[in-house]
Amino acid sequence: MIDVQRLRVLRAVAEHGSFNKAAGALLLTPSAVSQHIAALERTLGQPVAVRSTRGVTLTEPGRLLVEAAETISAELDQVRRAIDRLTHDRPRLTVATFTSGGRHLLPAALARFVGTHPEVELTVLESEPEDAVPMVRSGAADLALAYHFDGPPPVRPGGRPGLAWRPLLEDPLRLVLPGGHRLAGRTSVDLGELSGDRWVLGCLKTEAFLRRYAELAGFDLRVGASTTDYFFAQTLVAAGVGVSLVPQVALAGAPGTVVVGVEPPRPARHIGLVLPRGRRTDSSAEALAEALAATATAEPSGDHPRSGPAPTARLLPRGGLRGGAQAPEPGVTRPVS
Repeated sequence: MIDVQRLRVLRAVAEHGSFNKAAGALLLTPSAVSQHIAALERTLGQPVAVRSTRGVTLTEPGRLLVEAAETISAELDQVRRAIDRLTHDRPRLTVATFTSGGRHLLPAALARFVGTHPEVELTVLESEPEDAVPMVRSGAADLALAYHFDGPPPVRPGGRPGLAWRPLLEDPLRLVLPGGHRLAGRTSVDLGELSGDRWVLGCLKTEAFLRRYAELAGFDLRVGASTTDYFFAQTLVAAGVGVSLVPQVALAGAPGTVVVGVEPPRPARHIGLVLPRGRRTDSSAEALAEALAATATAEPSGDHPRSGPAPTARLLPRGGLRGGAQAPEPGVTRPVS
């Protein structure tokens, strides 16, 4: 029988790339880590890790075991959380979300959810997809609102064990131009027509994505400002620093700006939910997922740019706030991603 503790050690070795670093993370000695791995190999009758001067490389059996270890760890964490709920006065639900998606989709969905599940204690955590996905896998969050650009979603069949991706909506990117821009009167613009303009980035991780589209349009991207906040980016556009490409759900209707569409190939961000897979899904998590799906279905088709100010909603900080069955209140605007 494979020892769960030894799987935990192998998982740490895979994560840190060396026995010494894994030992430090687990508060063990390197010798103890080596002994655990050796015992695991004896149980299997096959090597699971190969040490070299450049670090540790997993064998194919080792990689399969690490995938199993992640699933087992997530299962155990989920069971622990389920047991905690049994002894808690009220059921609890934790949702992780990126800022602009949470700001745009969560208020209406939470209002639906709270109306039918007033007994649930909600926690909302602001988190980018690269952090939110592991939170669902570990059981730290019950579900996550996430996104991806071109390419596969953050969770795909045969990918991260124990997780499922549920698409919600396509979030088209729109051009935000200064009010006096030469193309401000147009309904849509080919990106190639902006080859001489400077760009304002509202999210650093979208730069490579935007560069690919600029290359398709036949020009080199000239960056005039880089931010991590789409709202800030739109104020910089209003100030004349440059033009920007902003997801529709993050449009703020900033004074002094004009929003126009993009000619094909139209870039888009794909928003969806990350949920546990292969274990009992919490009924309240499924209910919130259905509320989010209903909210997303009610969204405009995205064929036309949205004008006017974006709705505001209360979003909890990265550490989260625990509260009763209260719908989020309008008010605080946080940086958008």
